Amino acid sequence: MRRIEKGAPPPELTHWLRKNPHGRYDDMEDGSRRAIRCAAIVEQHGLCAYCCARIDVDSSHNEHVIPQSRDPNRTVDFSNLVASCKTDRQCGKAKKNQVLPLTPWDPRCETDLIFSLSGAVKGANIPATETIRILNLDNRALREKRKRMIDCLIYQEGNLQLLDDNLLKILLDEMQPIDPDGCLQPYAPVLVHILRHYLSA
Repeated sequence: MRRIEKGAPPPELTHWLRKNPHGRYDDMEDGSRRAIRCAAIVEQHGLCAYCCARIDVDSSHNEHVIPQSRDPNRTVDFSNLVASCKTDRQCGKAKKNQVLPLTPWDPRCETDLIFSLSGAVKGANIPATETIRILNLDNRALREKRKRMIDCLIYQEGNLQLLDDNLLKILLDEMQPIDPDGCLQPYAPVLVHILRHYLSA
């Protein structure tokens, strides 16, 4: 996960709320839902709020971090909405109505999920471990995707590349978004975590 700093709701949602002050998410038309998703994707630099895969408006869905059934008053609260990938049995599709102990707006989401060079992830504590379980973030397919990305960084033509601290710092800088509308590379937060770990070792 990468921390998400929620901004103002999109104008379409603000307009809809003026016309429907007591409206719920289920009452909302597709255009307003799409505008929410577009705004969330921009905030998330083009990545799924949970697994950090690349998403766009068609390959994602609006995800209520605090489930609608748990807090019906926040169904159209933009600060509770993120964009999640549509992968079966993963991320928002795995979470369903469960409550996350560690959310994408908690700064600890960037430190308490521990990634290894194998692509595996484990929790630094019970809330992180439970969040990984709920979102199914350590499934085989996702581990393989992360491993391929990591291998591209550390292997060249099948040979391990030893990266010095200066090169690691340059790579770390390149993993950060350049501007608020810029997209990150898929799984970039995973690489950032791994690079920071090696720089601090």
